[in-house]
Amino acid sequence: MAGPANEDLITEVKEIFRNYLKDKKHRQTPERLMVLEEIYRADGHFDADDMYFRMKNIGYRVSRATVYNTLDLLLECGLVQRHQFGKNQSIYERAYAYRQHDHMICNKCGKVIEFCDPRLQEIKNMMEKIHGFRIEGHSLQLYGMCDNPEECEPEEKPVPQRSAAAASKKS
Repeated sequence: MAGPANEDLITEVKEIFRNYLKDKKHRQTPERLMVLEEIYRADGHFDADDMYFRMKNIGYRVSRATVYNTLDLLLECGLVQRHQFGKNQSIYERAYAYRQHDHMICNKCGKVIEFCDPRLQEIKNMMEKIHGFRIEGHSLQLYGMCDNPEECEPEEKPVPQRSAAAASKKS
């Protein structure tokens, strides 16, 4: 739904993250900030390994553990959301300054389509009145199949590349 974040937004989320790390007495490392920046520069949903390989391919020197640990911290401070779209793998997306939306997920290829329908807000308002309940958030995931089966192929994950040094150690 939204493209990559602009520089002002990236500066803002970095400041929020720095304050969170300071308040919680976590280290503020350049690697953690690089992960945050790359999440907000990217577009769409990703899993932790997607982010790790994306950063490696760009040339960042970041470990897989740093990516996973940083995602946990970003979840805690509300800058990232985690979803479970029917697989055993967590999928993430940025959360700050990103309007409420819902998801349609293809059961075959895993494609995720975001949508926003104002009628859902009307339903939430009505349910609050009927049940005397204050809704603070919601999650709606619709599962199905892409219309065109010829173009709907399961997504293949990139095979991790091993460095020559790692390969020679194994021999």
